[in-house]
Amino acid sequence: MTHRPNTLLVNPTVTTNPRFPLALLNLAAALDRFGDSHIVDGNIDRDLVSATLAAAEKQHYDALGIGIMGGPQVAPAIAVSKAIRERYPSMPIIWGGYFPTLYTDTTLAAPYVDYAVRGQGEESLVELVSALGRGGGNEALARIGGLSWRRDGEIVHNPNRHFERGDSALVLPYEKVGDPDKYLASTFLGRRTAVHQASIGCRFRCTFCGVAAMFGGATSLPPVERLERELSYLKYELGADSILFYDHNFFDREQDMIPMLKIMARLEMPWWCFARADALLNLSESTWELVRKSKLRMAYIGAESPSGAMLKEIRKGTRPDQTLAVAALCQRHGVIPEFSFMLAPPVNTEAETELTFEFIRELKRINPASEIITYIYTPLPEGSKHEKDRGKRESMPLLDVNGEPVVFPSTPDEWTERRWVDYACHADAPWLTDKLRRRIYDFVTVLRCRFPTVQDQRAPHWAKRGMSAMASWRYRHRRYNHPWELNIANRFVQLRKPQITGA
Repeated sequence: MTHRPNTLLVNPTVTTNPRFPLALLNLAAALDRFGDSHIVDGNIDRDLVSATLAAAEKQHYDALGIGIMGGPQVAPAIAVSKAIRERYPSMPIIWGGYFPTLYTDTTLAAPYVDYAVRGQGEESLVELVSALGRGGGNEALARIGGLSWRRDGEIVHNPNRHFERGDSALVLPYEKVGDPDKYLASTFLGRRTAVHQASIGCRFRCTFCGVAAMFGGATSLPPVERLERELSYLKYELGADSILFYDHNFFDREQDMIPMLKIMARLEMPWWCFARADALLNLSESTWELVRKSKLRMAYIGAESPSGAMLKEIRKGTRPDQTLAVAALCQRHGVIPEFSFMLAPPVNTEAETELTFEFIRELKRINPASEIITYIYTPLPEGSKHEKDRGKRESMPLLDVNGEPVVFPSTPDEWTERRWVDYACHADAPWLTDKLRRRIYDFVTVLRCRFPTVQDQRAPHWAKRGMSAMASWRYRHRRYNHPWELNIANRFVQLRKPQITGA
């Protein structure tokens, strides 16, 4: 009888607001065609190490697979890997996802990681687990696309796997994560908001973006029958009443979006998504009518910078005037634009930051309902970019606040240091001075108190109105420094920060 490989999949803890672990559900669907799998979700099982060890004690697993975004997920991934290595030293440990794709050599510098899967993981993981079940010889391992591994102590990077366009017959095994009610959250969209990812990848190649580094400009839209099947299941079987789309770029080419929007218009589930200013501006009036019928409530738009030169440098492909125009367009169509900005770039750091503050004020003047998300600009190391983009253009060396070259971590353990977790989360950078760090904090405090996010379902309306009134004089006169009264009030009201908690 042929052995059916059994894989233990782990989602490291990252949030207190659990969402369906879509990446692991896709991996499980692929693995279960040829074997079996079990999922441990650290966002549900808060004692992740104990939950993983308990699962491993119940039955034999041929391998442990851990999906890692980076940032706060690295530490729990390390803890699980070390625990499994100690208890089950012969069990192969495989890391996949953004972190091992962008930092492959760093990942395999750790003795508790045996294999790193780069890019899309479904086919690579199936082939790897199958090869390991047959003894895992070097010849078999060398044939697996997208795999990095060690041979005689040296790290080997197999060629990248060709981008796969997706399988229309794939059905996600939601039953593997237990009670779906744990994953359906109350949000500004609805009482039972689910998450879904219809497409993967993005055809744009922004130099700062992990999606571009992982997929190299490739993208894949779902067959409409699959989208209808999955959204209908979420609505009619699981009771979801709204959707957060985790597509890397939901609005791509208009002609491809129309069939999807027609399905969503029939289902009438309020939704949120990532979008681009240029794509929304290019939609025809008839397509906007479909957008309205489908109940799009908010679109997250990467504005990034008010500087056309900087947008060109990072290959964003949009212009500042398009950001302003889409703010007005969204207002006309009843969609809230959620603009993200990257503050404090390594060059002209203070001047660019102050320009961004003024640009944000202009957006709020055009459309006061615009939501603003601010991040620190933390570019990817050159070696983390997709192989198509490495060394294609000269870039200024990254220098810290003392003028010394920034040296990135060389092991996963180093990435768990607070400064590097903050870097990965776009919360801080080595070139920020204490003065500018404080300036940014104060501006964001005044801004979010003056315009509390509509996504905040916890703070009462009277409290948000009061905070807005308190902050109005500071915002009107640009008196951002040391907003002590707002900081005190926030201890009691605790306004929501959408860049941390999400929709």
